[in-house]
Amino acid sequence: MITLEQLTFGYPHAEFLFSDLALELKPGNIYGLLGKNGAGKTTLLKIIAGLLFPSHGKCQTMGFEPRYRQAAFLQSIYFVPEDFHLPAVSIDQYKAIFAPFYPLFDAKLFQEALEKFELPKNHMLTALSFGQKKKFLMVFALATRAKLIIFDEPTNGLDIPSKSQFRKLIASSLSEDQTFIISTHQVKDVENLIDPLVILDSGKIIFNHSIEEISQKLVFTYQTTLSSASNILYSEKNLNGYLVVSPNSDQSETKIELEALFNTVIENKELLKKIFD
Repeated sequence: MITLEQLTFGYPHAEFLFSDLALELKPGNIYGLLGKNGAGKTTLLKIIAGLLFPSHGKCQTMGFEPRYRQAAFLQSIYFVPEDFHLPAVSIDQYKAIFAPFYPLFDAKLFQEALEKFELPKNHMLTALSFGQKKKFLMVFALATRAKLIIFDEPTNGLDIPSKSQFRKLIASSLSEDQTFIISTHQVKDVENLIDPLVILDSGKIIFNHSIEEISQKLVFTYQTTLSSASNILYSEKNLNGYLVVSPNSDQSETKIELEALFNTVIENKELLKKIFD
């Protein structure tokens, strides 16, 4: 589905953001892309979508080289950015203008999702609130049935019920030949949705593993007092004591805490690589 090999990219008059970046994403998954501010998440998504071009190396998305923006490529991908602009048209007008560009557009899904999000079809898009605009774009993206759908910070601006509805729509919409990529800082909003998890740091992919692999290799436990065990990879204090991340030495099954996992990976890059390799 997506293959990056020895990919190098940098903005003018700046150091390379990526150097020899490698990544492979397979269809049928909802990938979570995590990283600190400035790690290059949005840049990476734009390269995959053909909105930015690598200086060197290979980027193939669904068998296409994104930089050429062929029609067959464009009708198979939809990118919902964090920052966006919508034209002064109604929802029905937007659908009439843009849906024909996507041969697999699902009008039934579009209508049902609009109703679930309670979006007014007769309103001008420019008159909607930021949260409503974002919900509309996500609905349209899913209705395209594109092979690759990319969401950059999708839950920003959504209220709690809308976040729940977003998770339900994503989980019910994915087909075996589709790939979704969700880049977010709001990991709790997608904690039970994304799998596998990809972490980007300092221009490198430092973690790319499935939830099953993570649960086999790590345990997440709560302790009232922090033990002095030498195998603790990460700990954080909360109201009830401590959340502790350790190697899974006895095949225990625990709930994965994505925020704690992210911090564990960032603080123990080399050790985590050994554990998972």
